[in-house]
Amino acid sequence: MSASPNLSVLSLITGASIPVQLVMLLLLLISIWSWTVIFRKWQSIGRAHKDTESFEKIFWSGGDLMTLYKQAGDGDLPGALPRIFESGMREFIKTRSNVSNDRAAMIDGARRAMRAAFQRELDALERSLPFLASAGSVSPYIGLFGTVWGIMHAFTGLSNVQQATLAAVAPGIAEALVATAIGLFAAIPAVVAYNRYATDIDHLSIRFEGFIEEFSNILQRQAIR
Repeated sequence: MSASPNLSVLSLITGASIPVQLVMLLLLLISIWSWTVIFRKWQSIGRAHKDTESFEKIFWSGGDLMTLYKQAGDGDLPGALPRIFESGMREFIKTRSNVSNDRAAMIDGARRAMRAAFQRELDALERSLPFLASAGSVSPYIGLFGTVWGIMHAFTGLSNVQQATLAAVAPGIAEALVATAIGLFAAIPAVVAYNRYATDIDHLSIRFEGFIEEFSNILQRQAIR
């Protein structure tokens, strides 16, 4: 009675053909980098939410704008929203000193400065998200390529066997299917993280845009004085 083949995951990986092993290695690298991006974005987006809430509490508590402007410029108020506020306030002060009677120019200049800062902050928050999207969409196909290659290799090996049995072809098919499993392992977390982070960034974007409009109204009232 012949011994049954070893079908443990480790033995299937080490016993796979070279092309399938290369596919598995590529998927492993994609998975490692995806998890690195996932944890980094989790920290940066969480910090952005915390900094935004902290600044909004300080701003809407009725503090002096010049004091907030100085604190934001000195880096005492970290986060994207303080930087957006600081850029708008800086442009407003500069325009008011140059064009003292043109209130529309003051507001438009401040709004444009805040919009530019807003876009920079949004680009920073969205950095590395395209990689997660690519990893989530491409990894299953890379794993499928490894599976197809492994199955072809398994069936090609049957040409040297006088009697084809399930026991003869099972190890080759099993090692091929491991590539698909690794591809899904790399893809699923990347897709879930991308959708979650894209939604979080959209919420932050809405808050930033709302602040820009509300602060522009405040600056408009300041310009009338």
